[in-house]
Amino acid sequence: MKPLRILLLSEQNNPDWVSVPLVGYHHSAALAQMHQVTLVTHVENAAAVARKNVPFAAIIPCSLGTGDRIFAWGVKHIFKYDYGSQALTAFRLPFYWAFEWKVWKMLRSRIEAGDFDVVLRVTPVAPVLPSVMAWCLRRSKVPFVIGPINGGLPWPKGFEQATRQREWISSLRFLYRLLPFARATYRNAQAIIVGSSQTYTEYKSYAHKLFFIPENGIREDMIRERPTRPAQKKLEFLFVGRLVPFKACDLALKGAAPLLKVGRAQFKVVGEGPERARLEALCQELGIKDAVSFTGVLPHAEAIQAIAGADVLVFPSVREFGGGVVFEALACGTVPIVSDYGGPGDIVHDEIGYKVPLSDEASSVARISEILQTLDKNRQKLEELSKAGQAFARLRLSWEGKAQQTTAVLRWCLHQGHRPAFLPPSVRVSSLGKSA
Repeated sequence: MKPLRILLLSEQNNPDWVSVPLVGYHHSAALAQMHQVTLVTHVENAAAVARKNVPFAAIIPCSLGTGDRIFAWGVKHIFKYDYGSQALTAFRLPFYWAFEWKVWKMLRSRIEAGDFDVVLRVTPVAPVLPSVMAWCLRRSKVPFVIGPINGGLPWPKGFEQATRQREWISSLRFLYRLLPFARATYRNAQAIIVGSSQTYTEYKSYAHKLFFIPENGIREDMIRERPTRPAQKKLEFLFVGRLVPFKACDLALKGAAPLLKVGRAQFKVVGEGPERARLEALCQELGIKDAVSFTGVLPHAEAIQAIAGADVLVFPSVREFGGGVVFEALACGTVPIVSDYGGPGDIVHDEIGYKVPLSDEASSVARISEILQTLDKNRQKLEELSKAGQAFARLRLSWEGKAQQTTAVLRWCLHQGHRPAFLPPSVRVSSLGKSA
């Protein structure tokens, strides 16, 4: 079939950054390999994207002028560069609206002239940030598609990591439904792509146009054969992420402590944040200081090297939407241990890693410890999980595969194919007549 002409909106889109900008870049770059993609992104991203020589039909930079300066001032002086803050997400809202309104003014004539088959908004990912473009296209013949969106995961009870992290604005999340353009965004969208089971449940009233495609992905060139691990070699444990309470690095360290104390393993912590001093003190208290190293933030390429060099990723974050590091671990053959909640819980299964029930802190630590000691005694199991994880990543988690799935959704919107059955794990299980 002919390539589609896609107008792709991705305000956050940068191959040199992490989190949402990197997700936006990979989604758009993979689609550009298959279709004629006109990418519209913030002006600060355009040069970095262009350097990658991805075959975009065009890269259109968009600047907000004074608005950009106001936003930069707020990030520096109000939020102290805490890009994970939920309050910052709310602060971004008028700037996203201004971005999409300016894009509409810039490209309205081309949209109305039929230069594009479909408009796809890839970022922002947060579903609480409605789209001005969806409202602008309400009478257009050009379909509007949004996603992957991901968010709305409740804060778990029984974990002080969640209590210390939760922001006051969390209790006001429901108000986003009252925002201008909120109803129009999802009512006018021809299709809604969600990145987690939780978000699928939140938007189930739109089930007739709702599709599950995980937010994150991996590059196939990351999947390389690993040498067999020496049977008596110390195990290499790894945590990668911001050192903030809800990422729960403390649970990982406590669970690994029995093996670290007796010299059966060593632990590397990659990341930085306000919890670092507390975590270093915890290592001293647990008697594992000499077995744990803190690297701080690493460039993405070096972080991947650290993941590839580890045996086990211990990542018990108690509230994780996408969990890109889990995808990267599977690609590298590093066995993941995650909390059975949110994005990681949607991806990891028994044949490729371990999911720890999210009941309470003590139970999580005990289960992590049990898993790690099992793997220490059964290195063959570690090898089997490693190889299965890489095979799963190649088959199900590549950016190319996600672009193909997104293409199926876009073609359905254009009446060029059957409705694809992309459902989250919980819904798939329910459809088989089992308990979700």
